[in-house]
Amino acid sequence: MVKKVLFAASEVYPFAKTGGLADVAYSLPRALKNICDISVVMPLYSNIDKEKYEITSLGESFTVLMGGEKYPIQLYGSKAQGYENVFIYSPILCDRESLYGTPESGYHDNGLRFALFSYAIHALLKKKHYDIVHLNDWQCALAALLIHKDSVLSPKVIYTIHNLAYQGIFEADILESIGIDHSYFTMGSLEFYGKINFMKAGIAYAHEVTTVSPTYAKEILTSEFGCGLEGFLLFHQAKLSGIINGIDSDHFSPQKDTALIAAYNDAKGKKPNKSDLLKKLKLKGVNKPLFVFVGRFTHQKGVDILIEALPKIANLDCNIVLLGEGENRYHEACDLLMAKHKNIHLTFGFDEQFAHQIYAASDFLLMPSLFEPCGLNQMIAFAYGTLPIVHHVGGLVDTVKRLETYQPDSCWGYGLVFNSATSRALLNAVKKGYEIFEDKKHFERIVNHNMRCDFSWAKSAIAYRALYEK
Repeated sequence: MVKKVLFAASEVYPFAKTGGLADVAYSLPRALKNICDISVVMPLYSNIDKEKYEITSLGESFTVLMGGEKYPIQLYGSKAQGYENVFIYSPILCDRESLYGTPESGYHDNGLRFALFSYAIHALLKKKHYDIVHLNDWQCALAALLIHKDSVLSPKVIYTIHNLAYQGIFEADILESIGIDHSYFTMGSLEFYGKINFMKAGIAYAHEVTTVSPTYAKEILTSEFGCGLEGFLLFHQAKLSGIINGIDSDHFSPQKDTALIAAYNDAKGKKPNKSDLLKKLKLKGVNKPLFVFVGRFTHQKGVDILIEALPKIANLDCNIVLLGEGENRYHEACDLLMAKHKNIHLTFGFDEQFAHQIYAASDFLLMPSLFEPCGLNQMIAFAYGTLPIVHHVGGLVDTVKRLETYQPDSCWGYGLVFNSATSRALLNAVKKGYEIFEDKKHFERIVNHNMRCDFSWAKSAIAYRALYEK
């Protein structure tokens, strides 16, 4: 029986968030806290509000020796979320404007920073016993190697890949400064086309490797989605599995959401929220369909396809709202479109409450992702009565069933699914959505069905429990 689990991630909502990892690192431990004694560890970034989240010093400090250098570490804690959160503070890791730097490049010393995070996790394991260490993404993957090297420590290690596109790749000369012997500079370990790959440490040295949907677990074994690691993953396939993410059904609940002007529990109840949002954004036509995009402005999210299709979508009798942060080139392109089309509104940046308001107001969510390990947005959309329009990849395959196959007694969520990653395919799906919207009774029937479906962590928590016990 598993007793103690240390769950490690570089970002956890509500303390720090750039993407879906933060949501998972918040909601999965909440779902598991009644199953096992779970603690979450993350960096204490300087922009985290310690007073707001009741984060206090644990009165413990130590130094980590890495690459011949000594780095000071201070430990902080909080139980504000109903379980133990441990925060690691070290100036080089935490005293930054943002978590990782700009989307285009990142901080030049991210390898050093997050190697230190892994060393600090390893140090925590020496101070307190844990049965399992659950590592997430490249930022703490090196901890798997450090545990493997340590003949005294004996926790089992689970490593979860949230997005294979971000692997933590650095120049080979970083080995000396992060204190890793050159014997690990091999194809079977950290070497990756002459560089160092942190994610490979997690894959190679963890006892189990998971990713965030069954379809994505299969896709990453192929050259199309493997990002250069498909051969390495095939070699470790026996310990690879896919467990679908969920959403926190309390946090994403239109019945309880304090960010909304009006709570609701069916399609008709959305109207006050839609009216309010359109008024705020100076858009007209509450009876017109509202298409939205909420997410990162990156190539992965299909933003190139979206930008190409937007002028034609805008020519329909509809409104379009875009929210997200990311690469400046996309920001500039969307700004130009907003200047040309009065029915397009862009908010560049991210605001959690505003995102909730957009879901509550919208009729359709656009998700033209080129690849999507799991995706949470489509599940949030279901909960808020918004129909997702998605590309048939990754976790979108596992969570969004084609509207044409709708069965009222099923437990699946339904949306509009297109097969090819092109602006034409996206536009055709939008046009289908526009037609369905005209049939108000059928549209509301689908929306109400989706809102009743369960996309919580309940099933996934059982799968993780089974993995922990294994």
